[in-house]
Amino acid sequence: MTSAFPPLPSNGSGQILCYYVNSTAQIQRARIANIPDWSFERVVFPRQRLMFEALPEGLLEIHTKSGKGEAVFCRIPCLRLQVQETNRNAPRIWGG
Repeated sequence: MTSAFPPLPSNGSGQILCYYVNSTAQIQRARIANIPDWSFERVVFPRQRLMFEALPEGLLEIHTKSGKGEAVFCRIPCLRLQVQETNRNAPRIWGG
């Protein structure tokens, strides 16, 4: 079976798992275009959560529609979107 998504280039540093939430009421287009030989683009609906793999040097651009066309809403480094694993079995220590 062929994948519809191109694999990440193998020449970069290790891939990371990223998480983004469209917290607006608008449809957004999420795009990573700064990685050579690879592109990533998804439509993200309002309140939708998006998990994706990227390279640490990736820069996620969020595009939204405005009255004058489409504009870049923000640019977020993928390192800021990296999922942090936690140990759910570890005891919680509450300050007090």
